[in-house]
Amino acid sequence: MTTFELDRQSLLGLDKIVAGTTDQDLSRPTPCAGWTLADLLRHQVSENHAFAEALRRGEAADWDAGRLGEDAYASYAASVDDFLTAYGEEGALRRQVKIHEIGPFAAEIAAAMHLVDTVVHGWDLAKTFGVAYEPVPEAVTAALGFAAMVPTDPAERAVSGAFGALVEVPEGAAELDRLIALLGRDPGWQLS
Repeated sequence: MTTFELDRQSLLGLDKIVAGTTDQDLSRPTPCAGWTLADLLRHQVSENHAFAEALRRGEAADWDAGRLGEDAYASYAASVDDFLTAYGEEGALRRQVKIHEIGPFAAEIAAAMHLVDTVVHGWDLAKTFGVAYEPVPEAVTAALGFAAMVPTDPAERAVSGAFGALVEVPEGAAELDRLIALLGRDPGWQLS
């Protein structure tokens, strides 16, 4: 299965979690330090549209332009549709793109970066709502493989601000827990 297909299936799974979002839910805390659900959804809307724009134009003008508007779920769903439409085009994954000023590189790599975001933020969303998270197992494996290339040096992470410090997990931890911990989240995080 292609990286894009794994991402598509993962995004469709997240829709079940996000679809019932109400205005009252937007203030819920998330595992993303300092972010509410509104912040997390706005980030996802921004990223989905920017990844799509980068594919269409070679790079995105603004990686933080997403807005939730009057209906957070509708904004989120529209951004997912934009991403899936762009990356689903014939030959799309052979294009060259810049992601967050990095690149150019093959859009297939961009799709892998987006997959990591999808799987990890899916976990964030599930934890935020206190619901079960059952990502596509192959998507978790692929995301973990790509995320393993993220620098682990705390100083580098502090400069980029994209990931928290590594979280220790027990030997033999599940792939999803290893992925979450690798990107600076505590797999045991619970909504308090």
